[in-house]
Amino acid sequence: MINSEKEKLKVIISQKISVLKEEIAELIELTKPIPLDAAIGRVSRMDAINNKTINEASLREKKKILQRLEKAMERSEKKDFGHCQKCGNEIPFGRLEYMPHSTRCVNCVG
Repeated sequence: MINSEKEKLKVIISQKISVLKEEIAELIELTKPIPLDAAIGRVSRMDAINNKTINEASLREKKKILQRLEKAMERSEKKDFGHCQKCGNEIPFGRLEYMPHSTRCVNCVG
């Protein structure tokens, strides 16, 4: 991987981290407990509980991706950044551009 590609990936990772942090903050607000004294109907309360469950799952997933992106940012300083951790081959730039937290090439993922 050439230096310009590495720098571009660092920018992409940084942007994705920033966006994820905003989304996580929003999801944290959406997953707060629903007060029992809230003036909503029974059906609306059921919808709110279902939405809360969906938002909690999304929050967990976004936190995992954030951790992976932060690790990718740390790895970006290393010499072997952009190489598959399983086979050692270079991960195509397009894959890293789309999923910068990837640690394996397409052949080793499946």
